[in-house]
Amino acid sequence: MTMLNQFLWVIYPYLCLAIFVVGHIFRYRTDQFNWTAKSSEFIEKKRLMAGSLLFHLGVIPVFFGHVSGLGIPKSWMRAFGVDDHIYHIGAVYIGGIFGAMTLIGMLILTARRFTMKNVRRLSSASDLAVNALLLIIVCMGMFATLVTNAVRPEFDYRETISVWFRGLFMLRPDASLMTDVPLSFKLHALLGFGILAFWPFSRLVHVWSVPLNYMGRSYILYRKNKTTRREG
Repeated sequence: MTMLNQFLWVIYPYLCLAIFVVGHIFRYRTDQFNWTAKSSEFIEKKRLMAGSLLFHLGVIPVFFGHVSGLGIPKSWMRAFGVDDHIYHIGAVYIGGIFGAMTLIGMLILTARRFTMKNVRRLSSASDLAVNALLLIIVCMGMFATLVTNAVRPEFDYRETISVWFRGLFMLRPDASLMTDVPLSFKLHALLGFGILAFWPFSRLVHVWSVPLNYMGRSYILYRKNKTTRREG
């Protein structure tokens, strides 16, 4: 079990992070023309808009919630006046609302991609895998937040998972911190690192292609082309 724990909570995360970084560099240098997400909007628009809007409105606050929960120590939160009760309300209730939005959006997008024949034909194997994997990750996150926290209220992931997570980036990982973590949290963490390893080889790379320079670019000028007719 010690060797398995070392692999799951030390070797595996570093392996996924290395693939994430090296994979992006390799993809960018060899496959820039496919650095995008193929649009299927012309096939079906209503479900795409609804699912995409819910997913993106939900996943952005969820992401920053993960950043604060995993990256900021509990003592720092208390120093800023955020006690455990307030944090719990934010994590469970506010996080649960945005998590539910993310889940509903993913359900719509996944059902659309798998059940609509024309959309499925346009999709690659990696597109289908990304949708399925993201849906499972979101489901596990919601289960951990709403069910596991209710069943095991004494468990505080900020004293175990968060400390382990920060240790990875400080090059002092401690696999023993994950020994008594509930299974739902473990699966959520493992799948999260798994999607990082898969990221460079999927449509998810389009996240880094936000056209921010569009807002500052010069106006495009259109001029009417006046032609003169010659009569002869």
